[in-house]
Amino acid sequence: MLGTAVTHEKYWDQLREQSYLMGQCVSPDDAYLGLRGIRTLDVRLRQHAENSLKVAEWLATRPEVDHVRHPALDTCPGSEYFKRDFTGGNGLFSFVLKSSYPRATTALLDGMKHFSMGYSWGGFESLILANEPRSFNSLRTVANPNFEGTLVRLHIGLESVEDLIEDLKAGFERYNSVIQEKTVTQ
Repeated sequence: MLGTAVTHEKYWDQLREQSYLMGQCVSPDDAYLGLRGIRTLDVRLRQHAENSLKVAEWLATRPEVDHVRHPALDTCPGSEYFKRDFTGGNGLFSFVLKSSYPRATTALLDGMKHFSMGYSWGGFESLILANEPRSFNSLRTVANPNFEGTLVRLHIGLESVEDLIEDLKAGFERYNSVIQEKTVTQ
């Protein structure tokens, strides 16, 4: 990650020393790639935001989805602050399934054609990951995430929105198939 650390004279020596000790320096290649990417950052972020909002709105209509956590949606807690303080967003958001059944979640994730699994939020590609609710007590500093189902995190990239929705639709078909199997065997 590229960025800037800013301080005033009182802390300059400490910042410089810690940066040196931690190896926080950028290679010429990385600096070049960062500068090159900044030129298209605005147009890419606008497209990420537009694509993610379309996918989020579609997900909000799905019967398997309890709620969508996209700050541009009125149903998302804190949406009023997002709309007040920001002029745009990016492609990262989440949704919560109504149930938590790991086999069904695995079926949802495993056959994706346009989504990869990973944490590299912010690239051009679409990504997907899921967390079962019990994992939040160990992963988050604030317990009780106030939902029962599986949380699915998405980063919507620059692919066709129609392709991404078709991919998610096929994922929900796999998900529902496993849920139906579970219901029949009980």
